[in-house]
Amino acid sequence: MDRATYQQAEELAQSTDANVRAELAARQDLPPELLYFLAGDQSPDVRRAVAANDSAPRLTDLILAQDKDAHVRGDLASKIAKVAPGLSNEETNKIKAQTYEALETLAKDQMVVVRAALSEALKDVVDAPHDVIRTLAGDFAVEVSGPVLEYSPVLTEDDLIEIIESRPESAAVAAVGRRADVSENLADAIIETDDVEGIADLLGNGSAQIREEALDDLINRSQDIELWHAPLVSRPKLPDGAAQRMAGFLAKNFVDQLRQRSDLDSSTIDAVSNVLNSRFGANGSGGPAIENAVSAGFDLLKVEPPVATAERLLKAGKLSNDVIVKALRAGDHSFVFASLIVRSGVSTAVATRIFMERNPQAIVALIAKSELPASIIVTTQQQMGRVAPSEIVHPESDGSMPLSDDEIAWQLEFFADLAERG
Repeated sequence: MDRATYQQAEELAQSTDANVRAELAARQDLPPELLYFLAGDQSPDVRRAVAANDSAPRLTDLILAQDKDAHVRGDLASKIAKVAPGLSNEETNKIKAQTYEALETLAKDQMVVVRAALSEALKDVVDAPHDVIRTLAGDFAVEVSGPVLEYSPVLTEDDLIEIIESRPESAAVAAVGRRADVSENLADAIIETDDVEGIADLLGNGSAQIREEALDDLINRSQDIELWHAPLVSRPKLPDGAAQRMAGFLAKNFVDQLRQRSDLDSSTIDAVSNVLNSRFGANGSGGPAIENAVSAGFDLLKVEPPVATAERLLKAGKLSNDVIVKALRAGDHSFVFASLIVRSGVSTAVATRIFMERNPQAIVALIAKSELPASIIVTTQQQMGRVAPSEIVHPESDGSMPLSDDEIAWQLEFFADLAERG
């Protein structure tokens, strides 16, 4: 920057218009001393521009890490998290120290939103500072700890086991259970927490290594834990005899899914089929057959739902709660999907978008709008929505819907807008 341009920049830095100063603070060619000057600007918008500027000197970052405005600190967290791991060996020790000090300050920020921004930016950075990642992983706010617990390659197995043993909150256990390539030792630690949701996420993680004896024990315990049924049926490998035992208590659609597994021999499939017939009858229906019933292999978003059939039943006064609940238990997801569309009054496009996004709150809102019982919201999220176990929304303690009328309306309006925009 030549002298004339520098003088012009100095004048702009003292402009009475905050927008002018903010625009100047965003320039990548601005001399460090001017960025340092603007870091003390009275306008948070100007300071945010400095915080996000890659050219800002590290000392400026250290100052802004203690800025009174959370948005400034949040923008700084996102930027500095990307800059710090890239520091080369040619950088001075002083610059490195200032950068890491800023990161450590942000990792202990009083505002969750700032710590969460830092965690999100660092979650998959291979050479992120271990101490900073460890601090974030131990945070009691799941918005902060979750991303690094689930994704950070910096955390060692010992780190993760220690965190689980010292603070076995469900969200933390579940995040670790979703990590890629969970080892047997780490899986043992997750199971030892006895956290139902965390174990459900572990079981649903196909890359997780679970000892056969541990998996066998979880299968025995799962009869009374519905949340484990879907992920157990989908495990890449089941212990010998597990399929037949599971067929004795799983819902019909899950038993059908067991029979379709390619890793079971013919004698095991026959044994599962015999259990199915003894529980549900020769046709496997377990009750009145539902038109267009499909197996657990049904892909909800690739099959045309029988909306016309549901409309005829509604018009005849026969699309009752009992009919829909029985269809859900029988695994007739296509009919249930059509019933939700007809009973709620939303379009097929809106309902499709809700299930495509796997949004638990929106699925619950759709069920509530259809005036169906709250008792089916977990099964619907799990079987039809394929919602992650740790994200499933449960009924209130009194068995009522967990969303208010305003929340239900907001969810459906939001997804209607999404569907309209394509």
